[in-house]
Amino acid sequence: MTNPHSRLILDIAGQSLTAVDRRRLMHPMTGGLILFMRNWKDRQQLIDLCASIKEIRQDILICVDHEGGRVQRFKTDGFTHLPPMRALGRLWMRDEKNKPASGAMRATQVATACGFILGSELRACGVDFSFTPVLDLDHGDSSVIGDRSFHRDARVVALLAKSLMHGLLQSGVSNCGKHFPGHGFVKADSHIDLPVDDRSLLSILNDCALPYQWLNNSLMSVMPAHVIYSKVDKKPAGFSDKWLQEILRHKLDFQGAIISDDLSMAAARFINGQQLTDTQAALAAIQAGCDLVLLCNQSLATSEGGGRAIDDVLNGLAEAHFPDHWLSHSSSESRCLSLLPSSPALSWDSLMASNRYRQAQKHLSFLA
Repeated sequence: MTNPHSRLILDIAGQSLTAVDRRRLMHPMTGGLILFMRNWKDRQQLIDLCASIKEIRQDILICVDHEGGRVQRFKTDGFTHLPPMRALGRLWMRDEKNKPASGAMRATQVATACGFILGSELRACGVDFSFTPVLDLDHGDSSVIGDRSFHRDARVVALLAKSLMHGLLQSGVSNCGKHFPGHGFVKADSHIDLPVDDRSLLSILNDCALPYQWLNNSLMSVMPAHVIYSKVDKKPAGFSDKWLQEILRHKLDFQGAIISDDLSMAAARFINGQQLTDTQAALAAIQAGCDLVLLCNQSLATSEGGGRAIDDVLNGLAEAHFPDHWLSHSSSESRCLSLLPSSPALSWDSLMASNRYRQAQKHLSFLA
C-alpha cells in the first residue's frame, strides 16, 4: 500500500491565513484544520477566514471543539451560549407532577434543539464540523469531563446524545462521539497526565462503552481516549489496534471515521514507557486504526519546537509506507470525506429568520 490519503488535522496561530498556513493547507497530507478562541475576533472575521481556507482546498474539514458549557470556542456576536450537557441530564430527571417520563421527553427535545443551534450557527460561518457529543459517563471524579457529560447512566447518555446528533444532522453537521471507550471513570486529565483505568474489559464494555455499542449506526466518527486500560492493553486506546480494530471496528461494528485526540497532549507522548515525537505518535495512531490524527497548538512560535512540529508530521506522513493489512486507502478516505457537509448552509441572516431556528431557541427556555 502506498501513502494513505490526507491524514492530519492541524491548527493556525492567528485570525487570518499566513503564507506558511497556506503552504501547509496545500500539503497533500493535510486533511483538516481545527479552530480555537485565538482564531476568533467576530462573526465576519470567522466567515472570511473559513472562506479563505476553502479557496485553497474545498476538501479541508474545518473543525472546532464546540460542545456547549465551558467547551465553546465562539460565544459572542450572536452565537448562542449553549448549556453544558449535564444540564440536559438534569432536565431528564425533572418530571412534571403526575407526568411520568415528561422530563426525559423534554430533555430529548432540548438536546435536538441544542444540536441544531450548535451546528447551524457554525455552518452559517463556514465551519464544517464539531467534535461532539461527549459520550463519557459522569462517574463524579473526572475534572476534565465533569459537566461535559450528560449523565452517569449510559442509557440516558445514549438517548440524549442521539437526540443532539439528530439536531446536528438537521443542520448538516456530522458528529463525533468521544472519548472511546470512556474517560469519565479516571481522575487524571490526559492533557497533562497519563490516566490509567484498571477495570476489566467486561466491566468497561458493560458500562462506559455502552453508548458506542448502542449508537454504532448513528455515529459518523469516534475519538478514542488517551487513557490506558491496563487489563486490556498497555497502550492508550488511541494507539491500540486491540481497542480500535478488534473491539471498536469488529466487536462493536463501528463503520465511521476514527479521529485521534490531540497528539500534543501529555498522554499521547508516551507509549510502552518511551517518549515519542509528534511524527512517531501520528504514525502509531494511524497504524492502530485512526483515519485522521489531530495535532493542536503547534503553529504557535511558543510551542515546543518553535512551530516546526506541523511540518515535521506532514513530511513524516508523506514519507511513510504502511503495510497492506492496515487500513484500506479507499474505505478510510471515504469515511473522512463523509464528514464534510453535503448541502449548502444558510447565511446567518437567513438562519435567524428561519422557523426551525426560532423553534429551537424556544426549546432552550425549558432549561431555565
